[in-house]
Amino acid sequence: MAISPARLRDALTGVIGFPITPFRSDFSADLEALRRNVRAMLEHPLAAIVAAGGTGELYSLTPREHLDVVRVVVEEADGKLPVIAGTGFNVALGAELAKESARAGASGILAFPPYYPGAEEDGLLEYYGTLGDATPLGLLIYSRDWFHPSAAAVERLAARIPNLIAWKDGQGDIRRLQMIKERVGSRLSWIGGAGDDMVPAYYAMGIRAFTSSLANVSPQLALLLHDAGTRGDSAALQRMMTDYVVPLYAMRARRKGHEVTVMKELMTMLGLEGGSVRPPLVPLRPDELEELRLSVPMWQKVAGASKPVRTGV
Repeated sequence: MAISPARLRDALTGVIGFPITPFRSDFSADLEALRRNVRAMLEHPLAAIVAAGGTGELYSLTPREHLDVVRVVVEEADGKLPVIAGTGFNVALGAELAKESARAGASGILAFPPYYPGAEEDGLLEYYGTLGDATPLGLLIYSRDWFHPSAAAVERLAARIPNLIAWKDGQGDIRRLQMIKERVGSRLSWIGGAGDDMVPAYYAMGIRAFTSSLANVSPQLALLLHDAGTRGDSAALQRMMTDYVVPLYAMRARRKGHEVTVMKELMTMLGLEGGSVRPPLVPLRPDELEELRLSVPMWQKVAGASKPVRTGV
């Protein structure tokens, strides 16, 4: 749905779903599986949903696939909540993906860092400015990987891009994020984006929104995290961290790319449609699959899975 940047900003409180993109065993995109997964996720009161984000393997998608993914998510959202489309790569492709997403009905754009690591600040200002200029939609910048700007650089971006509405932290560097937040203040909305396991730290510093890959398997648990964080219920947060979130994130952190692979495998075990990951991401090893499978009964309690658990390796 087409909404103003101001209205999108107002909507960004709570859980923002970060769905995976299912791939078949031949690595082709399974759009019908994506549709079913998104439909299940949207049975819950999320604040927004991201199409083709990091968990959605943005960088593995062709431009055509990217547009197909955005269209599917927009169709399933059906105007009930904002759809934010990921983009990046370079100025030409990033701007074109943003424009196509806007034409497909996206409500906002999530800008990933460009292809060139360690770029100069002036070049980054031009890159993000071009993506912001590409559409009238609200722009969210995703600080992740090597892109770790200073508070002054973020202030420059906010001054250059009038439709920049939010900053999504993807590093979990609370000290630096606090400095940025103190300098830029209410000019931007602040979104926790380094992981569901960072909710206690984000909410302790006043942030009230986070992107959740956990919402792929349990939107209920993600919403409970938001509720406990908003209420300042540290005991409830700690129980959920100990019982569910930290063990899952520890497994995700063992090998590069497993932040996506583990989520896809757990989805499949819970009766959803995770599918394969595309190279350079790698599948889980048999011992890792077995370890993850042992956690399924626990996840079924909060995921509401109704289909049989996969037993093959």
